[in-house]
Amino acid sequence: MSLRQIIEQEIRACGPIPFSRYMELCLYHPELGYYTRNAAQFGKAGDFYTSSDVHAVFGRLLARQFEEMWRALDRPAQIEIREIGPGRGLFAQDVLDWSEKKFPQFFSALRYVLVEASPALRDQIERILEDRLKSGRAVLAEGPPEVTADALIAHPTQSEQDFGWRSASSAAIESEADDGALAPAMPAVLFANEFFDALPVEIVSARGSLRIDVDRRQFVETWAPLSPEEFEFLDRYSIHPEENERMEISLAAHNAADELFAQLGRGFSTIIDYGYTRDEQLAGRHHGTLKTIRQHSVSANPYEAPGEQDITADINFTALAGAAEKHGLRAHKLITQSQFLLGIGESTQFADAFQDCRLPQERAKVALQLKHLVTPAGMGESFHVLVASKGVDQSKASSLAGLSFGVSTPDK
Repeated sequence: MSLRQIIEQEIRACGPIPFSRYMELCLYHPELGYYTRNAAQFGKAGDFYTSSDVHAVFGRLLARQFEEMWRALDRPAQIEIREIGPGRGLFAQDVLDWSEKKFPQFFSALRYVLVEASPALRDQIERILEDRLKSGRAVLAEGPPEVTADALIAHPTQSEQDFGWRSASSAAIESEADDGALAPAMPAVLFANEFFDALPVEIVSARGSLRIDVDRRQFVETWAPLSPEEFEFLDRYSIHPEENERMEISLAAHNAADELFAQLGRGFSTIIDYGYTRDEQLAGRHHGTLKTIRQHSVSANPYEAPGEQDITADINFTALAGAAEKHGLRAHKLITQSQFLLGIGESTQFADAFQDCRLPQERAKVALQLKHLVTPAGMGESFHVLVASKGVDQSKASSLAGLSFGVSTPDK
């Protein structure tokens, strides 16, 4: 049975489903979902690539920033980095390798936990980080219990129909909260790169909240009244759509962030993703960011090739900052990836990037890769970084290298 047929079967059994449920099935169905069926879509040869695919310097720079966060926490004997949605584990590999080489004291205190629900990606992580996992320096956290196709088409409760569906990734976070992997007394750094933009979203308009139905084997759109949760989100973190306008509500991302921040007793959170603030929406931008990606081509049609294309939407950083502050974190000013990486690399003139270069042509190649990470023409201005801190001296937190690019210091 194809994924399209499975979705049609659920709609016929349950009635029109929220767009978030459709998106969840397309991305996270246990056998046929885009993120669960295989890992071939990642990397430059696949549908898309992340900063870690560009060059190891991304992980090396973040290792330098994590080590500075460890020092800001007064060099605890143990610290945990918890990466949410680590993909194939390339970033973790770069952070661990560079920390061991450059920051041995930090490395000796480090425990790296990877939270990944996709079986295909977990297999990749086990292969790439085999030695680190065997040594215990890295831990691959358990994902949610396996969900069968029969369970997925079971009739939902009324509250699920009305108020949205919990994503598989959120379920993974809940599972990890239960397994005690993050010791409450242990300082930690939560890290997520391009995780929240892949969580299911609700789509709303002046007509209500989007539902997906089937007519003559075609997906058709209908509308239902907004739920109280959707109204509250629009009032607090977003804006209400105008006539003939669509907008995403990232309830799943907000709830996942709420669960993550609730686990953090002391430490930092670093979130890197596509996104926007409520102020930008008020200024007339980001009023509909849903897109699909397949073989590096972008489309606006989420209904073709279910399970064979990525579906993504920019995240609401105002909502994420609100979730952080709810749990006692201080959200620092939102910055671009360019500002963040330039701040980290400025003091060493990006020696982390060029250390392995032996020939001029190797240095030239790395310079181009670094340029892609930090310039507006590449990924530098597309991604934003939200750093939040809890239980940290605020002067130390605010003076982190990643937050300091372009910030003038007073004359001594």
